[in-house]
Amino acid sequence: QVQLVESGGGLVQAGGSLRLSCAASGRFSRINDMDWYRQAPGNQRELVATITTGGSTNYADSVKGRFTISRDNAKNTVYLQMNSLKPDDTAVYYCKVTYYKFSSSYLFDAWGQGTQVTVSS
Repeated sequence: QVQLVESGGGLVQAGGSLRLSCAASGRFSRINDMDWYRQAPGNQRELVATITTGGSTNYADSVKGRFTISRDNAKNTVYLQMNSLKPDDTAVYYCKVTYYKFSSSYLFDAWGQGTQVTVSS
């Protein structure tokens, strides 16, 4: 019902910046929370940042102060601004949203396809 398309990944030098975008499309009543996850080779997928429908945010300790999550409800899009990037930030980044369908109070979820972020030293 909901498809998420990510963009903005790439290769950047340490200390640089990237801005990831994730746009939701399809048929739904409204988007609830929006999250960013990442997964590096050999590691489990970890939650990086989350933003609620009211705009409250939370971050993993490893990225706090460097990353900023934001959302544009009119565009059904969530962003992740990544500054002061480190080689340890290298991973595949996934967006995730929870959402309501029409005439339903049940929360569904959807995942993006993932976008590679590589930070070189």
